Amino acid sequence: MKITLIEPQPPSQHVFSDIKLPRLGLPLLGAVLARLGHDVRIYVEDFAPVNMRRVLESDLVGFSTTTSTVPAAYEIADQVRRERKDIPIVFGGSHVTFLPEEALEHSDYCVRGEGEHTIAELVASLESGSDPESIQGLSYKKNGLIFHNPDRPLEKDLDSLPFPDFTLVEGHEKMRITPIATSRGCPYNCRFCSVIQMFGRKYRIRDIDNVIEEINEKQPKRIFFYDDNFTADRHRTIKMLQGFIDKCPKFLWSAQVRAEVARDEEILKLMYKSGCRIVYIGFESINQETLAAYNKKLDVSEIVSSIKTIHKHGIRIHGMFVIGADEDTEKTAKSTVDFALKNRIDTIQLMILTPLPGTPYFDDLVQEDRIISSNWSHYDAHHVVYQPKQMSPYWLQKETLKHMKRFYSLKNCVRQACRFDIANLYFRFMGYRILFNWYRNPLNRNFMKKLRQEFVY
Repeated sequence: MKITLIEPQPPSQHVFSDIKLPRLGLPLLGAVLARLGHDVRIYVEDFAPVNMRRVLESDLVGFSTTTSTVPAAYEIADQVRRERKDIPIVFGGSHVTFLPEEALEHSDYCVRGEGEHTIAELVASLESGSDPESIQGLSYKKNGLIFHNPDRPLEKDLDSLPFPDFTLVEGHEKMRITPIATSRGCPYNCRFCSVIQMFGRKYRIRDIDNVIEEINEKQPKRIFFYDDNFTADRHRTIKMLQGFIDKCPKFLWSAQVRAEVARDEEILKLMYKSGCRIVYIGFESINQETLAAYNKKLDVSEIVSSIKTIHKHGIRIHGMFVIGADEDTEKTAKSTVDFALKNRIDTIQLMILTPLPGTPYFDDLVQEDRIISSNWSHYDAHHVVYQPKQMSPYWLQKETLKHMKRFYSLKNCVRQACRFDIANLYFRFMGYRILFNWYRNPLNRNFMKKLRQEFVY
């Protein structure tokens, strides 16, 4: 079969947006389908525009979406339907996993949860003309009715899956960093996060030799590890980092970790020695009550000490903070940036708390009738889509952007230049440019105007 897979472009940018990274879902599904002999092409709009001629010549068109990218995917899918009603359309990803009936308004099939086996079985069903009623993890329409097959269990043997094939991605030559995942799942339970709803709390891992084999096959100069918590298993992390040193060509890498990694200086030393130069840490808040509400299981004092310890080992920090919890006040955005500047966090994101479908937080706000926007493209952590408790939506939007802009001000860029910190200078300037462009975007200006008119008090 001729299969075209599409990942729409995100509606907003962040400080690392210039570093193009496809999500791993489609390159992995593409590898599964290519291994079965199918003609697969992937369009990630961050790399190249969708070739509609190829799409309309396909035997199957698939979309992988998040909540903020799903409107763009629906638009393309509707265009395909208008021009070629005979082409089956399938959706997958976190958003449609929790809202499959919405996805089926624009498609024929919806893959819920992990899709490697589901997509392969669906393609086999389409080829043979058999009924898809036995395919686990699939929702579909038949004779005007919607059917939801039983959920598919999470994949236990990650080593049985092929390596994601980025050569299937149009424009993959633009990739400067190779993304790799060594695990799935997260043992923590943050209320606003959809990871455990999608991938479970059980920490499922690939064999270290399997990871090293992928690295040696791809020979990357830089790697971003997509794991939700790269250092969750101490013994495995030490063994894997030593494997990088002993068995792989040298490469630089970055990953998402928790602040608790700073408790273990042996791991930090190995991280630096094996090529780690930056970590991404979801500190989430400097308000202890907010951390408790998020179920973060972290103290503010440990955030401070972790920054010092990680910096001491030569590793930069990108700190991520979520603003807008019920415990947050009108001063939270300002205090957070004050904290970041005082503790010399290298780069930051102030993300507006966003209730994503599938999370307990989304369910709470729906029940409390506090959702103020159903425009999914605004669910990108850069737009306020709910009614905060201690401030107006407009205030939360305005203050978050104002203090992000303060962190990435030209004055702070000059300070980095005076320290000859070229890497941080680059990303600080990127942050300044992105915020400047955000304000210039007519859609964002109209969004701010609407918030101001409707929700100021």
